[in-house]
Amino acid sequence: MKEKLKVGIIQQSNTSDILGNRNRIADKVRKLAAEGAELIVNRELHDSLYFCQTENVDLCSLAESIPGEATEFYSQLAKECGVVIVSSLFERRAPGLYHNTAVVFEKDGSIAGKYRKMHIPDDPAYYEKFYFTPGDMGFKPIDTSVGRLGVLVCWDQWYPEAARLMALAGAELLIYPTAIGFESSDTPEEQERQRQAWITVQRGHAIANGLPVVTVNRVGHEPDPSGATNGINFWGSSFVAGPQGEFLFQAPTDSECEAIVDVDMRRSEQVRRWWPFLRDRRIENYGGLTQRFID
Repeated sequence: MKEKLKVGIIQQSNTSDILGNRNRIADKVRKLAAEGAELIVNRELHDSLYFCQTENVDLCSLAESIPGEATEFYSQLAKECGVVIVSSLFERRAPGLYHNTAVVFEKDGSIAGKYRKMHIPDDPAYYEKFYFTPGDMGFKPIDTSVGRLGVLVCWDQWYPEAARLMALAGAELLIYPTAIGFESSDTPEEQERQRQAWITVQRGHAIANGLPVVTVNRVGHEPDPSGATNGINFWGSSFVAGPQGEFLFQAPTDSECEAIVDVDMRRSEQVRRWWPFLRDRRIENYGGLTQRFID
């Protein structure tokens, strides 16, 4: 395990220009790598607009096979810059079968591993169940040259079970590429409650598991193509928290941002000695967790 890890994050807005989005990411990856970043994390579905605001079968054409054109682009970028990259792609697994998939690239450009999003939302303007099949790869950390990465995706953020299983499987860092924002009809007070809840639950995962958490979100407004809503204002707020939930970095709510955050990878060991939550778990009494509801 590395003692210190320089984590680069890219909080960015998106346009309909896929190549343009990729090239802007590439410019920022090169900049962060030149400044010493060893691991660079992107937001969810970073190559395109967030197409799940509507249900449209034609948008399935955005999906790509893995390996494919997108993975070739990020593979070459990781190799060029000598960094580990966490990407988030729309995967075409087979005709009519698609996943929301995070792909991790090693410094030499090889694919270190991937994770298919397990928890799929279905809310107004977030019609992901229309597009994505739930993941079937389990909660398994991805081994890289910078550590064992517990990569999850967006809606997975709300589930302590997912973070716990990654931790129990030996993850050294929890990572969440994200696309989440404000519903325009909610009051400003409700919007802020939701944003704070999103931050708080993930800090809770850090505390409960004694692990650093890296969360990278989209930012900016994306209109609803159907006109049924006012679109989504993605709330940015990307952050890195240490194993006691302490903020190591917070990005703004309303602008693009790239940054390098120093993460002390040895600190988790000491925190788990102080707070031995894994030691004190009563695993013989947790069978109810495998039930939908206990009547």
